[in-house]
Amino acid sequence: MTPASERSAAFFDLDKTVIARSSTLAFSRPFYAGGLISRSAMLRSAYAHFFYQASGADHDQMERMRQYLSRMVAGWDVQQVRDIVATTLSELIAPLVYEEATALIAEHHAAGRDVVIVSASGSEVVDPIGAMLGADHVVATRMVIDDNGRYSGDIEYYAYGENKATAIRSLAEENGYPLEECYAYSDSATDLPMLQAVGHPYAVNPDKALRREAAARGWPVLDFNRPVSLHSRFPSAAAARAAAMGAGPRARAAAAEMGTGPAVAVALGAAGAATAGIAGIVWFANRRRERSAV
Repeated sequence: MTPASERSAAFFDLDKTVIARSSTLAFSRPFYAGGLISRSAMLRSAYAHFFYQASGADHDQMERMRQYLSRMVAGWDVQQVRDIVATTLSELIAPLVYEEATALIAEHHAAGRDVVIVSASGSEVVDPIGAMLGADHVVATRMVIDDNGRYSGDIEYYAYGENKATAIRSLAEENGYPLEECYAYSDSATDLPMLQAVGHPYAVNPDKALRREAAARGWPVLDFNRPVSLHSRFPSAAAARAAAMGAGPRARAAAAEMGTGPAVAVALGAAGAATAGIAGIVWFANRRRERSAV
């Protein structure tokens, strides 16, 4: 066992770095069925998800997503969102993780390093995924929830860009991680601050901008292409985890029937995934209008 004073850490972005898809843009159909979004928004979301998978999102697009995020979800009942996703997620997207990423996580733990998931997605989705992956810490976006259990429309903390690097430095100070001995992994150029904060940065399935930066800086590039189901990699008791994460009675019943811990755990992060997913819908609609105006 490595003494606490000598521990370092490995920081992982989530979407398209550990998980082989976006955790935020694939929730349109169940939210349409639940009356939270319109049919046209659902159709736009499907294309937005395809676009994100193909080319990612740059800084300006992420900023648009953040701005629309706070407007779109104001007044949404958090428990309703959690229950809708908990009862539909396993058949809809069944999240996948890269086998290479899980192997890396295991290697870092074996070497005595802490593993930290750092994601711009909501904490409600990132926390349970982090637990399934065996992460020691999670850094994620936090939405404000009012006294009535609804989103206020405000973002308490946005885990994006320079904020990720700040969070990493804070964790390093709290836990005694020497940053020059730490590792970081991401697919996006928007995470350059996080990658620059450590001594061992890696570009994973990088977008074009990050691939250029990695080549210029001599950073290693890793291509992950073997996704495996979280079900098979991290089995657990679904109903117990659902209850622990605060799902409603309907979601707990569905969890017990499904018996698939990872999918349910991710589903219980619905609030963060849903809000970011809706932001993606609106971002795509806005992007189409901008192109039409050119």
